[in-house]
Amino acid sequence: MEDHNTANLTEPSSPAASVASAEIAAEFAALTVEEKEQRRAEWSQELARVEEEINTLRTVLASKTRHASDLKRKLGITVWKELTDDVNQGVKNIKESTVFQRTESVLKSTGEKTASVFGSITSGISSKLSQMKNSDSMRSIEASVGSAYENVKTKVTSRSGSVSSFPDALDENQSSSGLNSPTDSLTK
Repeated sequence: MEDHNTANLTEPSSPAASVASAEIAAEFAALTVEEKEQRRAEWSQELARVEEEINTLRTVLASKTRHASDLKRKLGITVWKELTDDVNQGVKNIKESTVFQRTESVLKSTGEKTASVFGSITSGISSKLSQMKNSDSMRSIEASVGSAYENVKTKVTSRSGSVSSFPDALDENQSSSGLNSPTDSLTK
């Protein structure tokens, strides 16, 4: 029962460690009860000594950290400044990396290509609009709208007799008939 507990004290993390643990367990099982007790006492003493060294190192590290903080405070170096410097250095490292430079050049060329495509689309649309404006059918529509406007203006002017402009005619018609909409006055 004692040998079984000793074998389970450490759990190996790799195949080499499990082989070493198996060898240690086999050696430990071959020892007599007095030798096992003596070995355990040696290990306990060594463990206590190692833990004491760890605590001493922690104390020394804490003391050195406090001393470094005091020196930084005296020099005016703040946590914010250190963080800012670290971030700036990180950004600089990223910008200097080949991956960033390649990505930046690809994005720049893509932006230029996109701008040229949009420019060509815009110029194409404006040229089509100017062609449409100068086409015979557009001129025909403009002439029709213009003649319809003139007809309405003539009818409104002839009704009022003394009106000098189309907006005046609309205002006069609305005030005389009590209607709110110019189309209502035109349909009467």
